[in-house]
Amino acid sequence: MARVKQVSEHRAEGDVERVYHELRQSLRVSGVDVSLRTWAAHPRFFVAMWEALGPNVETRAFEELAAGLWQEVLDTTVRWEVLGAWSSVKLGPSQRFHARGALELYEAMQPRVMLMVSAVRLALEGHVVGRRGVPGELERLERGIPSRMAAMEWVAEKPRDAATRSLFADIEKTVGPPGVPGEYRALACWPEYLEAAWRRLKPRMKDDDFQAAAESLRESARRRALALPFEVSLSRERVAALGENVEAISRVTQALETRLPSLLLNLSRLVQDVPDILRQPMPGASRLVPDWVAAEELR
Repeated sequence: MARVKQVSEHRAEGDVERVYHELRQSLRVSGVDVSLRTWAAHPRFFVAMWEALGPNVETRAFEELAAGLWQEVLDTTVRWEVLGAWSSVKLGPSQRFHARGALELYEAMQPRVMLMVSAVRLALEGHVVGRRGVPGELERLERGIPSRMAAMEWVAEKPRDAATRSLFADIEKTVGPPGVPGEYRALACWPEYLEAAWRRLKPRMKDDDFQAAAESLRESARRRALALPFEVSLSRERVAALGENVEAISRVTQALETRLPSLLLNLSRLVQDVPDILRQPMPGASRLVPDWVAAEELR
């Protein structure tokens, strides 16, 4: 796949900037993931995607589906060998605090992104995604980024440091397009740690059991996406009517769905390698508003 454009948060304008804000608030995370930034390069599609998925994302049901997917990932990788990267490098207390925070951020975010990507992929394939519930009838979660969540900080995708550039090239070649995943760009703030982690992660990705686990997670994410509470009204015909390049969007979405299970497995190994990291970090609190108010807000 040719290099795919991404829309950074500081370059987002108009409706894309608005959707970025709503994504951060609804997903309760401190930044916008690479996967979502890639979709944002097709702005009319991106807005339509959020209109279709947004009512689901704020529900307790979505939270539980994503949490179930992440628990499945953890249960798979806990049987594998200990990664050993965290204890192999010399990081000071402050460095470990911030690196742990970066992992907790992606632990909270990536299962939700995987669920969103699976829903979009299925919808573009012509499947009926989600149930026919009425927005406002289910428990919703409070919006907003938890105060203890780490800021999303990345190393540039094309860093000046030659060693990091080479490492990024190897990561992208191994996990596939589009672009260097955000969690690796975040961990590159501590290059020795990233190098030690990747040196241990990469060999396992070639194993048959890893590939089988990735395929199982991909199918699980699809099943969970089909069970979203509200129908995801998105189709190739609608995307074409918006004047967007349907084939380009389909290719990007397929690439994202292909690589995200592997990224989740690797993230789980990184998380389980840190002895004092949060498990299921920062669950959402119930949004204490009447159903009719919730329904009005979603119109």
